[in-house]
Amino acid sequence: AIVKESERGTMEMLIATPARPLEVMLGKILPYVFVGYVQAVVFLITGLTLFGVPFEGSWLAFFIGFNLFILVNLALGFLISAASRSQMQAMQLSMFTILPSVLLSGFLFPFAAMPGWAQILGNVVPATHFLRVVRSVMLKGADVPDFSGSFVALCIILVAISGVAMLRYRQTLD
Repeated sequence: AIVKESERGTMEMLIATPARPLEVMLGKILPYVFVGYVQAVVFLITGLTLFGVPFEGSWLAFFIGFNLFILVNLALGFLISAASRSQMQAMQLSMFTILPSVLLSGFLFPFAAMPGWAQILGNVVPATHFLRVVRSVMLKGADVPDFSGSFVALCIILVAISGVAMLRYRQTLD
C-alpha cells in the first residue's frame, strides 16, 4: 500500500497530512485485519465441520494468538512496503520472508528436530509462536496461561517491526 502511494505520487499528500505514522499504519492495516477474521472463520468452520478437527482448548487463547499473529504479519507487510521502492521489490521481499516462515516455524518439519541455530532463528519467526498456540489450543486443550511466552514473544516482535516500519515510513521520500 505504501509502495503504491509512492509510485502514484500521492505519498507527498499523505505525509503532508497531520496524521502520525502510527495512524497511517493503522489505517492501512485495519481493513486487512477484518479480511483475516473472515479467512479464520472460514478455515475454522471448514476444519471443524468438514474435516472433524477438534477444538479442545480456549477460544480466548486462540483469539489472542490469532490477533497478535495477524497484526505482526500486517506490520511486516507495512515494513516491507515502506522499505521498497517499487511494488515488484515489495513482492520479492515478501516472498523472501515467506520461505523462512514456513521452513523455520515447525510447520513442515518438527521444531524440536531442527538444529540449535535453526531453532534460535525460528523463535524470531511469528508463525512459530502462532503454530504453538493453534496446535495446543485445538488439539491439547490448552488455555491462555499456557501461552504467556508465545504471547510475549509475538508482542515483542510486533513492537519491533512496527517501530522500524514507522521509522522507515517517515524516511520514504528522502
